[in-house]
Order: sequence, then C-alpha cells, then structure tokens
Amino acid sequence: MSTDTMRAVRLHEYGGPEVLRYDEVPVPQPGPGEVLVRVHAVGVNPPDWYLRGGLDRVPGSDSTVSLPVTPGTDVSGVVKAVAEDVDGFAVGDEVFGLLRFPGFDGRAYAEYVAARASDLAHKPAGVDHVRAAGTPMAGLTAWQFLIDLGHGIPSPFQEELHRPTALDADSTVLVNGAAGGVGHFALQLAKWKGARVVAVASGAHESFLNELGADQFIDYTKNRPEDLVNDLDVVLDTVGGPDSRRLLYTLKRGGSHFPVFPGEFDEEETAKLGVTISTAQVRSSGAQLAELGRLIEAGTVRVAIDSTFPLAEARAAHERAARGHIQGKIVLTVAQ
Repeated sequence: MSTDTMRAVRLHEYGGPEVLRYDEVPVPQPGPGEVLVRVHAVGVNPPDWYLRGGLDRVPGSDSTVSLPVTPGTDVSGVVKAVAEDVDGFAVGDEVFGLLRFPGFDGRAYAEYVAARASDLAHKPAGVDHVRAAGTPMAGLTAWQFLIDLGHGIPSPFQEELHRPTALDADSTVLVNGAAGGVGHFALQLAKWKGARVVAVASGAHESFLNELGADQFIDYTKNRPEDLVNDLDVVLDTVGGPDSRRLLYTLKRGGSHFPVFPGEFDEEETAKLGVTISTAQVRSSGAQLAELGRLIEAGTVRVAIDSTFPLAEARAAHERAARGHIQGKIVLTVAQ
C-alpha cells in the first residue's frame, strides 16, 4: 500500500452490517483550521448504524451524504500534520475528539482523518487510546444534558434552548439505560456533582453500576421505576420511545425529564404533572472534552469498554451493537 493511501471502512450501499467494506483510499489532507490525525482507535455510536441503514442527514444539520462514505465521529490518535492557521496542536500530540457533529462528515473509520482543531482536545496522558475513543460522543452527550450545554443552538426537536438542571447534594437523578455509553457517563457526572443517582438497567449490569456509584439500582425486567421511586429532580432517559412517558411519574413537581432520543409525550399530562421535558443535540466541543478528560485522568469518571474490534472487523462491531445490552462503549482499534 502506498504512503499516499490508507485503509478505511466505507459504505457503498445502505443496509445491514454486511455492507461495511474495508477499502484502500487516499490519505486526506488537512484544510484550514484542521490537523491530520493518525488514528489509533475509533468509538462506535448510534449515528454510525443510522447512516449505514440509510439516514443521509442528521436532523439539525445541513450536511448530506453521498456514497461511498466513511462513517464514524469518535477518534483518538496522534497528530501527523497541522495546517498553518492552527494553534494549540503540534505534530506528535495525542488527541481525541468528536468530529464534525452533528453531521456525517467525521470519516473516523480510517487510518487517518482530517479533523477540525476546534473538535479536538489533548488526550490525557493517563488515558489509553481505546478509552479516549470511547469518550467523545457519549461523554459530551451526558455533559451537555446534565452539566453545561455549551452552545446556543436548540435541538431540532424543540424550540427552546435546553438548560441543564443545577445538581447538588439535594438532587436525585434517575438514569434510564444507565449501563450504556451515555448512561454510564451520566451516572458518574451526576455523582461528581453530589447528586443521589437511581440507575435503571437489566439485572446483568447491577454490580457494574453499583461500582460506578449508583445509590439505587432498578432492574427494569422485574420492576417499573415509577412503582419504586418518586419526587425525583431529573430523569435522563437514554432509551426513549413510547415508554419514556411513564418516567414522568417519578418526578416531583418542577422536575425535569431529559430524553436523549425523542419520546412521545402528552402536553396536557405534562402540564398537569408540573414537569419540564427538554432535549439537546450533542455538538462537537474540544473545550468541553478537555474538561471531561481531566475528570477521567483524575479517576473521577471511568470509561467502560464493552468490547473492541480491529478496524477491518467493523462489521462484527456493528453486529455486537445490534445485539444490545451494551456495557459502556464498543471501540475499533487501528493497527500501527
């Protein structure tokens, strides 16, 4: 393989995991404001399989897709080249980031990627590339929902700007889907702020979530959360769908329900309960990622890895994702 080419996973058609192809393609060149990153690891996220399934535009983004396309947004690697107008990064720096999101222009399933410097943060020295690659989208989603939105753009699913609820020792937060990528970050960030956390997941994840600091665990296969807890301040629902509505009954008046994925809600019911429903769309932020990275390096936040697969086996990674019940993050590794 030429030094001008690299390996990348691309979609030439839409469909199941079998349409992911391991191709030889040109190495990208960084444009203004960008750096070239030699990729060491890539996080696997829901938008990757939405794109594979045929979604050609992320809601709220003007970016559209034409085939063939390389999926992926979460990356950790080493800077190999820097555009002249970029400050703060140099060749040899270890970096991680959520690339060009919202949108499908991240192109992270590859040996090299051209990344906007503003999307990147320096990778903490004590965090390996696998854990770093598992952090950006899931970690920033939890951060922007619970800690600081960090931008002034409403979600495409609501008119109002999302506003996180201030959390402290007097707060109680329920995290639905607490064992997954966003969920396990949300649990730990809420604990960092001093809140009491109720974790909802299947029974297989109980010990894992207790280790992360959950104050109460609910196995949703055996009990309904609304039957066991009430007067909560915040619900962060990483699952969504029609069942999200029932979690409104765990909240106190004045409480907030944050669905990561769109749910189905009745305005009269919400008004009667006196609760707020608010959602956000995660956006790339090197600055916020640097803050999160410091918490990870300090051991305050742990990045759980469900499984890893070589880049060439991206199909197997997507098949793992399709089986569900993920504990933490799925990551692709790139041989050096």
